[in-house]
Amino acid sequence: MLSLLGLLILVWIPGGRSCNKAVCASDVSRCLIQELCHCKPSSGNCTCCKQCMLCLADLWIKCCDCVGMCNPKNYTDSHPTAKSSVEDLTDPIPSLFRALTDGNTVLNWNIVTISLKEQWDHPAHLLHNYTGFMSKPDDYLPSCRVVYFNDCMSINNCRMSCESMGASKYRWFHNACCECIGPDCLNYGSRKPHCLNCLL
Repeated sequence: MLSLLGLLILVWIPGGRSCNKAVCASDVSRCLIQELCHCKPSSGNCTCCKQCMLCLADLWIKCCDCVGMCNPKNYTDSHPTAKSSVEDLTDPIPSLFRALTDGNTVLNWNIVTISLKEQWDHPAHLLHNYTGFMSKPDDYLPSCRVVYFNDCMSINNCRMSCESMGASKYRWFHNACCECIGPDCLNYGSRKPHCLNCLL
């Protein structure tokens, strides 16, 4: 079995790319065996991009180049706020999230509205299901609201906190800033952390 996994990695990792095999080999093999990362975004076929991203989960950022889903990485160190992990939540409650983020709050979080321009400023494959919105004027587009918790938290606490407020998705920055993403956002919120007490 191990030799088969090794063979899959060797076959699937494009030559000349800087895939981190030590970190990615086992998870990439698992996703490939499940046939969740078989499409080719570079050829315009991104039908599996989302399921591949969900399969790789927290390793998506480190390993998407191993399956040809993103451009090769430069593995030099960068600031933690430049890196994040995202996930769709399985049972969002849109009405709850909208109610909790309607107006000001005295709770320990910061509500931010993401502009339409920033929502479109993402890789095209993350927005391929929303191209119909492109022709609509801004007045017809719902506001994308996200919530940043002021204090740092673990990725598990981030997930549970976002689930508890009915969010559709969450983004956990690698400096431990947590962003909960509302149901009206076209993608995974903002790529910039705005946690007031967690900016280092």
